[in-house]
This record gives sequence, C-alpha cells and structure tokens, in this order.
Amino acid sequence: MNIPLWQLKKQMCDIGHRIWLRGFCAGNEGNHSIRIGEDRVLCTPTGISKGFLEPDDLCVVDLEGNQVEANPKGRNRTSEVLVHLAIYKKQPTVRAVIHSHPPHAVAFCLANMPLPEGIHPEAEVFLGRTIFAKYATPGGPDLPASFIDRINEQTTTILMANHGSVSLGADLTDAYYKLEILDNYCKQLILAKQLGQVNVLNDEQMVELLKVKERFGFPDERLGCAAEGCVGPANEAFLTTFGVQPMSACCNGQGDVNRSAATSADGDAAFERMVQTITDQIMAGSPN
Repeated sequence: MNIPLWQLKKQMCDIGHRIWLRGFCAGNEGNHSIRIGEDRVLCTPTGISKGFLEPDDLCVVDLEGNQVEANPKGRNRTSEVLVHLAIYKKQPTVRAVIHSHPPHAVAFCLANMPLPEGIHPEAEVFLGRTIFAKYATPGGPDLPASFIDRINEQTTTILMANHGSVSLGADLTDAYYKLEILDNYCKQLILAKQLGQVNVLNDEQMVELLKVKERFGFPDERLGCAAEGCVGPANEAFLTTFGVQPMSACCNGQGDVNRSAATSADGDAAFERMVQTITDQIMAGSPN
C-alpha cells in the first residue's frame, strides 16, 4: 500500500514526539528515517528535538546521503543518516530505522554488556538475537562499519557500545515498537539484577518458544542449532554480574541458570565464612 508523503511526514513527527515523551532522547539526540522510494529516504534533520518536529523540518536524501530536495525551513539532514543508509543498502526488507538513546538500553551500552538471551519470551519473539557493536565515533564512517557485516534479515536491534540503540522495522511503527520492547527488556534485566537472581530458559523451553515464534511468522536461525544450545556466549557478561561463573553456553542441556547456581560451592563457602566470623565476634564479646 502506497502511503502519501504528507502522511509519512506526519507519522515521522508523531513517532518523534513519542520518543521524546518516553525519554528515549534528550535535547537534540537521536534520529529516525523511512524509505520512501528506491533511492529516496525521508529523515529527521540535525539540531532539533524529536519532540517538536514539524513536517517541513524533515529532509529527503538519496542512498548516498545527498540531500536531494530543498527543505522549506533550510534544515540539513542528520549526520547519522549514513548509518540508516548503510542498513537500507545491506537489508532491503528494512523500511524504517530509529536510532535512539533509551536509558535502560544505553546502560548496557555503557557497561559494554551484550543483551542476554533466553530470559524473556517477548524479547525473544520480537527482538531475537541482538547485535552488540564495538565503539565507533558517532557521525563517522566507522560507525556503520562496526556492525553492518553482521546484519541479516532477522536483525531487529543493534546496541552500539558507549552510544545507543538502532531499531529496524518493516515500517516506522514497527521500528518504534521494537525500541519500546528493547528498553523495557533492559529495565527488567536491571530490576532482576537488584533482586539478585535470574532464570535462564533451558534448551527444551527455548526450542518450544522459538517454534512458537516461527508460527507467528518470525523465523529464528537459533532453532536450527538446538543440539549445540540455543543461547550463545552473550549471556556471560550479564550473568557474571550475579557472581556466577556461567556455563560455557547457558542452555547447553545444563538446565536453568538461577539462584541455585549463584549459591553453588563458592557461594556456600563464602556464606559459611561470614557466619563463622559473626559467631566468633559474638563469642569474643560474651562473658564466660
């Protein structure tokens, strides 16, 4: 269905306002775009809050980043549109891209911590395996180069170290929903860390979940590697924050990784030493 350009511009402004209301971008941060033709992309301008966009603020560029239409307000396209264009070239099924700084997700970027897998069903179905890219200077050519070779047709989300997130979608609303799900998932992980434990789905549970995902129309390459374990090494950085030395693959037929793992031999020994120390202190202060 061909959507009129004026309607796409209004949607761009509405999505920008939602991003701003959710606190996903402060000041002039972030940018988003939508593909409007074979060699045309509608994108946000530089130097303006996404919460206050108007249709005449938006810019049209070609796939090389050249601004091909005069902007009514004299706006210039965002410098980071090069990231969007690299994604459109690599994966033609992507029709919209949102780069943002959702705070809970950015916390993982700042901690240099990839998102763990096999923990939350909604994140697995709607986000899948995310890409964690090494740091590259924002606005420069090294930024898209840090992850573009790893993108495939199942990629929905990219986290860029010390920077922010990139959400990919079939349209702008789809990309925005993925952004919301991403930040909510990261918030839940941070809350779980405060509780001191997390449960990781085992192989059988993950296979069943990925089959459900496939029935929803979202294929997942991990379904074909059940024998080797559905969850990869990305979990290690997150699980070690609980004081757990993760198994080589958290789902390699080893069952759940949860509080029982955190209170394994090392944890039990440390607890016993603490109890003994407190007991000795009490006994030392007691009268004979």
